[in-house]
Amino acid sequence: MWESYLKGFKAFLRLEKSLSANSIMAYMGDMEKLEQFVTFAYPNLTLAQIQLDHLQHFLNWLNEFGLAANSQARIISGIKAFFRFLMLEDIITVNPTQMLEAPKLSRKLPEVLSFNEIESIIAALDHSKPEAQRNRAILEIMYSSGLRVSEVTNLKMSNIFADIGFIRLIGKGNKERLVPVGDDAIKHIRLYREATRNHQEPAKGCDDILFLNRRGGQLSRVMIFYIIKDLAAKAQIKKNVHPHTFRHSFATHLVEGGAHLRAVQQMLGHESITTTEIYTHLDREFLRSTLEKFHPRFQ
Repeated sequence: MWESYLKGFKAFLRLEKSLSANSIMAYMGDMEKLEQFVTFAYPNLTLAQIQLDHLQHFLNWLNEFGLAANSQARIISGIKAFFRFLMLEDIITVNPTQMLEAPKLSRKLPEVLSFNEIESIIAALDHSKPEAQRNRAILEIMYSSGLRVSEVTNLKMSNIFADIGFIRLIGKGNKERLVPVGDDAIKHIRLYREATRNHQEPAKGCDDILFLNRRGGQLSRVMIFYIIKDLAAKAQIKKNVHPHTFRHSFATHLVEGGAHLRAVQQMLGHESITTTEIYTHLDREFLRSTLEKFHPRFQ
């Protein structure tokens, strides 16, 4: 019963919502959890018979497994999208998710690197290795422009406009934006292309992809994660450093420097300004620590 509806939902997410492959995978994984629960707890229940209390029972079941509030909220978002799809397709006539509430989310401040810590990570690169110049270019562009790791792996050479200092990105939901890129990042991209990229034979479909692995294929998100984790360990940084940390640091340093929040929102590709506003919280932490450090009444 579920298989054909889930297949249709997947097509709906891809064609009508224009979601990325990773987002679609997350939604489908969440729907499979719901299917497994309903099949186990209510084996004779059809999709049209599912009501609010069944879904609340599912959420209680997830909670018993210790699933974090953020993960539960994402699953609820997926459930609501699925039942909206069923309504659009006239598979159900009543939407049971209208009163379904997400758990209260605590706004956890992301880990941020100081400029000196970013410099120490870059300094940890071993330039005797052939991939060092590529990795330097990756770090420079992540910190220079606040790219998501998926935007780094998908970055195309044809979308880098070095003469005007901008790059063209396709972000979440296939949304396009232009982001300024710093001179240092442009320089190290050029050095990587001259020293390594121009001498590689790209794999099929990777002719225009900037960052390649040793086999000429597109560099994976996991590989960038390992590169950054390894460099942070070599730099003896105790924070939980991952690719997104560079994006957080980029935004935080801009806000601390007085950048307009709307400009930061546009560069990050946030749909809502409320997502960007978390960096004002980080900025307040920075301001308070500055007072504590330098103001005589705080000492």
